[in-house]
Amino acid sequence: MAIEQKVDKLEEALMRLVYIQQKTEMELQSFKNEMKVFKDEMTDFKNEMRVFKDEMRVFKDEMTDFKNEMRVFKDEMLDFKNEMRVFKDEMKVFKDEMTDFKNEMRVFKDEMLDFKEWSKKNIESLNRQWGNLANRMGTLVEDIFFPSMDQTIERYFHIQCDILERNKRIRKDDESLEIDILAILKKTKQAFIVEVKSNPDRIEYIEGFLKKLDKITQFLPELEEYTRIGIYAGLDMSKETVDLLTKKRIYAMVFKGDFLEIVNFEDLSGVRS
Repeated sequence: MAIEQKVDKLEEALMRLVYIQQKTEMELQSFKNEMKVFKDEMTDFKNEMRVFKDEMRVFKDEMTDFKNEMRVFKDEMLDFKNEMRVFKDEMKVFKDEMTDFKNEMRVFKDEMLDFKEWSKKNIESLNRQWGNLANRMGTLVEDIFFPSMDQTIERYFHIQCDILERNKRIRKDDESLEIDILAILKKTKQAFIVEVKSNPDRIEYIEGFLKKLDKITQFLPELEEYTRIGIYAGLDMSKETVDLLTKKRIYAMVFKGDFLEIVNFEDLSGVRS
């Protein structure tokens, strides 16, 4: 009986040993599996770390290149700032020079205006003296108006006359007619009859010129088919005289500066058109 109990205890001990051994083997197998998973994860981690290290190396290289580029850019910006400083200094000098030039031009312009005014006064004075001399000598037509009449007609009426005569006198029966200046363009049948007076503001002179225009075809019948254009001229004339001539549709011509001017040309051109 005692032997059987011992055998039973031994079998029970063996059974427990087998169970413990199987359990241990299972735990070892599980541990091996876990270790394998861990090892695989560590391998993946090491691979990821290798990739990360490679990326970091590339990033570091890129950062080095970037730093170098930034250093070059900084140097270039420094050079640019220095160049801009030089340019600003040059522009300041240029601005100062331009200011001086403008001041000099202003002074020059003022001097030219003074000179122009002085010249104008002297030319007008010379013209008056010349006109007075011509008045005294009775040569207004020859000295002042006739030499410039051809160019004046061309400037205002855009034609060149075929015939240009001065101091033309026509006799018919017991009467005579004197025309100071006669300019004719045969192609367009235009005739310019110019009366020159040393005192053009006298009303009787204007009335006499109007009568002359009315009867000119009696002495020059060939002008019957011509457009007859009257020009009343003097060294100078009042506004009242000019207004009267405009009303009578007669051009008013005066001597200004160094050329002849028809002072009511625009007014009469509108009326004649």
